[in-house]
Amino acid sequence: MTLEEIHAPEPVPAGHDWLQGAGKALHELLVSAQRRGCLTAGVYESAKLMNVDPDNVAFCVLATDEDDEGDIALQIHFTLIQAFCCENDIDIVRVNDVAKLAAIVGPSEESGETRDLHCILITNPNEDGWKDPALEKLNLFCEESRNVNDWVPTITLPE
Repeated sequence: MTLEEIHAPEPVPAGHDWLQGAGKALHELLVSAQRRGCLTAGVYESAKLMNVDPDNVAFCVLATDEDDEGDIALQIHFTLIQAFCCENDIDIVRVNDVAKLAAIVGPSEESGETRDLHCILITNPNEDGWKDPALEKLNLFCEESRNVNDWVPTITLPE
C-alpha cells in the first residue's frame, strides 16, 4: 500500500483553474528548459543524474500512457524515483500523455531519435539557480496539492 492509497487526494475545490494553469506552466517550463539545455529525459538517465547530483535537480515529470499501466518494471522505477524526489525535496508531477510530451520536447537533439520520456528532470543551469516563472508556478501548484494530500499530482498538458 502506498502513501497515495492511504491518503486519497481530496478533490480540488470548485472554481480553481489549478490544472489548466499547471498544464500551461509545465509546457512553458519544458520549452524553456529544452532551450537552456537543462532537460534530462529517460528513466535511466534521470536516475543516474539524481544519484550523482540531486541538488541540481529542480523538478521531475513522470509520464505514462494507457499502454504503460501494466508495465510493472516502469511502475517500480516510478516508485523509486518518487521516493528519491520526496527525500530530496524535489517537486514531482505525473502526466498521462507521452505523445503530448513528445510533441513539446521532440526528439533528441544529438541523434534526432525518439527518446524515453517516461521521466524528465529539469535541472539548474548554474550554481546561482534558475528563476523561471513557470517553475515557480509549478512549485506552488505542487505545494498546494500536497496541502490536500495529493503528493504526486497529475497534470493535463494543453492541446
